[in-house]
Amino acid sequence: MSKNIAVIGTGATGSVIGGLLTAGGQNVTMIDQWGQHVNAMKESGLHISIQEEEFTVPVHAIHLYEVCQLDTLFDIVFIACKSYDTLWLTHLIAPYLQTDGFMVSAQNSLNDEWIAPIVGHNRDIGCVLTMSSEVFEPGHLKRNTPMDRVTFTVGELSGRITPRLQELQQILSSAGKTELTTNLWGLRWSKLVFNSTVAPVCALSGLGPAHLADAPERVRICLELGREALLVGQALGYSMEPVFGLSMEEAIASPESLIENIVKASRFEGRGARSFFHQDVLKGRPTEVDFINGLVCRKGRESGVATPANDAAVEFVKRLERGELSPDPVNIVRLESYMAI
Repeated sequence: MSKNIAVIGTGATGSVIGGLLTAGGQNVTMIDQWGQHVNAMKESGLHISIQEEEFTVPVHAIHLYEVCQLDTLFDIVFIACKSYDTLWLTHLIAPYLQTDGFMVSAQNSLNDEWIAPIVGHNRDIGCVLTMSSEVFEPGHLKRNTPMDRVTFTVGELSGRITPRLQELQQILSSAGKTELTTNLWGLRWSKLVFNSTVAPVCALSGLGPAHLADAPERVRICLELGREALLVGQALGYSMEPVFGLSMEEAIASPESLIENIVKASRFEGRGARSFFHQDVLKGRPTEVDFINGLVCRKGRESGVATPANDAAVEFVKRLERGELSPDPVNIVRLESYMAI
């Protein structure tokens, strides 16, 4: 039986999900607050670029203010907004969720921690993303990650493999290769290690993940950010999944191998791919640093693990957001010097 699906937040990730699920024959409503993007999709569809392939998909897109006019309930709601918009958008869309429906957090950070108390723990499924994509022009999506690479890993908060999880895997497969996990929280933290290592360095330097190893100071900063995030995860008791082919113990013992593997994996997206913090800075909007490196810092305080590198990264990215700094490789030299004080 066909599912009634909504995607709330149709930036890069939401456009991948909404556009490709629609192309795959699913009944999808795409909801966003960026008026120009919604208008472009209403008028001309969503233009999608994946590697060497380009096509346009007619989609059903509505403005955020049009949600109150909906006369339908959704079986599945993908929430793909920025982490700082999660709470109010969850409250907004929750009344339009079927009683036996569920939300899927297709986001970075640990958003399930604050979605589940709103809609119910049995109505929330986590989704860990391993994909690079961009929307800089209204109605135009660029997916950097090839379709044959794992894009989504979905898991129940309980860790069980359920029939609805298997059905979700089948539905999502048209938007990208999808796997199941029995260790959502460990996988979430593993992804947070990657994001906290890569995102601030890319945003501050103005360079993509594939350029991380091009300068020794970038490698040194990445190593310290990743080491702290790994130690916090260890202290919290997460059973972390391998991070780019390395177990938690291996990554802590050899952070250099972690950086090497991150750079190698990033090259599948191309040297022009930009991290999500960097994209936010270029668009003039706040980054999710409070929910990535800032979360490492908060969890570090809870678990008694010092996180001076992540504290400094938060401070410098905030300066970037305020316009006190502009993306430039010299910022990494400045950050390293600041951390040495």
